[in-house]
Amino acid sequence: MEKKFAILGDIHANIDALESVLADAREQGATDYVCVGDIIGYNAAPRECIETIRALPCQTVRGNHDHYCAYAETLEDFHPVAANVIEWTRRQLTEDHLQWLYDLPLTATVGGAFLMVHSTLDMPERWGYVFDNLEAAAHLSYQMHVLCFHGHTHVPTVFEKELEVVRRPPESLKLQLGKKYFINTGSVGQPRDGDPRASYCLYQPKAREVTFRRVAYDVEAAQGKITAAGLPERLAVRLAQGR
Repeated sequence: MEKKFAILGDIHANIDALESVLADAREQGATDYVCVGDIIGYNAAPRECIETIRALPCQTVRGNHDHYCAYAETLEDFHPVAANVIEWTRRQLTEDHLQWLYDLPLTATVGGAFLMVHSTLDMPERWGYVFDNLEAAAHLSYQMHVLCFHGHTHVPTVFEKELEVVRRPPESLKLQLGKKYFINTGSVGQPRDGDPRASYCLYQPKAREVTFRRVAYDVEAAQGKITAAGLPERLAVRLAQGR
């Protein structure tokens, strides 16, 4: 059977969005699942999301929220709201959950087909954001493979390099020989591009095709979980705004 990878990222403890994305991926014929990190943070179902990802199974790299939840490091660089949710999340998880997050690698090669990182390959432990061509070029100088998927910004984006780096809209594409691609899958659980629907990608290595998908989910249910958990109301509001 030809491989078709569902590339997930920035799930951020939103089980309603994750379940809708997985249902869509199954309908699209996904054979394998991988995740570019940040399974937890911001939303109110961290246990459920970790357990769902582990049960798939789903090869996963560590995101910054995963990292700071599992590692006893200062949260002084986090926005206060995000830091408060990390502290809340730590209290919701078992030692087994925390150990699993702790053991996640920062980067991964998936079956020789592509690379994964949450932030960038040049300094994955620094959690740098990639919004423009200059930031993408720093990463691409370390990317030896044709294709790498990442997350972190919550904005689906394609960076393409032949002689120079070009940012392209998140449209489905066929990989071209002689070019390298650094692709942000967007966010399953907290999109920030003005579209509140969950975002993920499908990749078919044999056909060299990447397809972007947007999936509607029950935003009100996710908001209700945030409110019931006593998390900041602004986190519920932003889900409906896609910001």
